[in-house]
Amino acid sequence: MRTLREIPALREALADVRRRGERIALVPTMGNLHDGHLALVAAARERADVVIATIFVNPMQFGPNEDLDAYPRTLEADQAGLEAAGCDLLFAPEVSTVYPRPLEAQTRIAVPEVTEGLCGGSRPGHFDGVTTIVGMLFNLVQPDFACFGEKDYQQLAVIRRMVADLHFPIEIVGVPIVRAEDGLALSSRNGYLSAEQRAVAPRLYQTLGELREALEAGEATGPTLARGYARLQQAGFAPDYLELRAADLGPVTPTTREAVLLAAARLGATRLIDNLTLTLPR
Repeated sequence: MRTLREIPALREALADVRRRGERIALVPTMGNLHDGHLALVAAARERADVVIATIFVNPMQFGPNEDLDAYPRTLEADQAGLEAAGCDLLFAPEVSTVYPRPLEAQTRIAVPEVTEGLCGGSRPGHFDGVTTIVGMLFNLVQPDFACFGEKDYQQLAVIRRMVADLHFPIEIVGVPIVRAEDGLALSSRNGYLSAEQRAVAPRLYQTLGELREALEAGEATGPTLARGYARLQQAGFAPDYLELRAADLGPVTPTTREAVLLAAARLGATRLIDNLTLTLPR
């Protein structure tokens, strides 16, 4: 696996790939990789001749009180994991390479509607940072496929909307959530949890599972969500949101069948997110 740091070198490598007529899959990451990220590489490997991963801790998607400086940088371990997973090329640029001007002067991509509420409501500007860097990577790499985890359900929906609206000729592949044995969705942020918090963290997934059973059995949405909210608080979480949305993140209507439960909650200073899809009764 080659690791490239500069845009001209990336373009040169990609020109060789295109001359060979090979199909390209892209896996954008912020590093500190775990088995969930490597599942993205595996999904990319199934679909393409050449798999390109990126590692870039994107300052544009961090709010003023968020953990940009504390975000773990583990490049050597990430390189080893990516190579073992079958990645062909890693692009790991410096911030100055991606954003040569101050962030406030940087051109941005903003996606309306689907960014509203949920994580978009509690992290203003976050998704503008996500779509700007992903759009930039799409332009640089011009992949045939791009793989994203379904744990970040709203992010995946935002990227799908951006690709549709801007006519990127890219197939977006959603990869199922990878979980620990106790059900906790794998996340780089799990490393911030203390031992005591890590023991509590699976209650988020367990609560969503209980709510899914109740909703699929026909229980009313409002009381069910209120019960789940209270259970999270009792377990020690500070819930940010707990919502039922249609699968496209629109509102649930009497005709909605395919839906998704989405939650974000803090354990101490660590913000965890999770989701479960479900089928509502007729």
